Amino acid sequence: MKKLYIGMDVHCKTSFFVVQNEQGEVVKEKEVLTREEEIEKFLRELGGGELIRGTEIGMESGHQATWLSRFLSSLGMKPIVIDAREVRAKARRIGQKSDWRDAFEICDGLRRGIYQTIVYIPDKKIQRLRNIIRKRRHYVRVCTGEINAAKSMLRANGISVSERFLKQSRNWEMMIGSIGEEDLVKYAKMHYELWKIAIKKVRELEEELKKALEPYEEIVDILMSAPGVGLITAATYIAIIGTPERFEDSSRVVSYVGLAVSTYNSGGKERHGHITKRGSAELRAMLCEAAQQARNPQNPLNPYFMRICRKAWI
Repeated sequence: MKKLYIGMDVHCKTSFFVVQNEQGEVVKEKEVLTREEEIEKFLRELGGGELIRGTEIGMESGHQATWLSRFLSSLGMKPIVIDAREVRAKARRIGQKSDWRDAFEICDGLRRGIYQTIVYIPDKKIQRLRNIIRKRRHYVRVCTGEINAAKSMLRANGISVSERFLKQSRNWEMMIGSIGEEDLVKYAKMHYELWKIAIKKVRELEEELKKALEPYEEIVDILMSAPGVGLITAATYIAIIGTPERFEDSSRVVSYVGLAVSTYNSGGKERHGHITKRGSAELRAMLCEAAQQARNPQNPLNPYFMRICRKAWI
């Protein structure tokens, strides 16, 4: 059977397929429901009742890409997830967007081999780590939000409370007991109740995270041997990097995380600016926070940290 290329424009309800042969002729196009059984039915129709295993299927990165690429892999297909920014940048007709055109652009670009930014799809263990960390981050933000809301309310009424003070239940109760006004007590209790629920979820997720990290125990120990790196930072690093073998060297990891220095080198002029801030903002924040621990004079990395600071001040 002749080789085929498939472009897929994915949406929550329906997805549009465009299929080309090696010569670039469109041999089939169809809109189907974004359901596993409907997608499999279309792929079997394309192969005359059988799946054409190994066929490349291109799609943009997005919320649907992870589960869909896993499903297509289970059918023996070859899903290729392309960074949506590259797909848009290489579109030939800007401002003429349609589901058919998007699927066609992906399919034709796949056939011509023009796409370079292929998105990494993690395995189930790494994906579970990502899900736990994402949920924990959500509840941490809820905790912080309730603390900030309570602080704002109290300060507006002439009562000053430090953020650190409200990170323990006994301090919340002490603070509520010291408020004289009935309305303020009622509202402070509302914030406290939500904070208690959120902090409980954070602790539950941290226990779940420890179990999910058991297959990576050796890597976690190595990462945590670095001063300033704790369990959450190590877990975030493992979850985001996934398979380290996919990087040629450490400089690629630096670029992937967005810690590489931006560079402008053209017309005989060379300038360096701030970091690129590409990739995972969460991992970048964790690594920067860990690096800030070197400010402590007792930290073994403090001499190196101070040398870097002196260079920045010059």
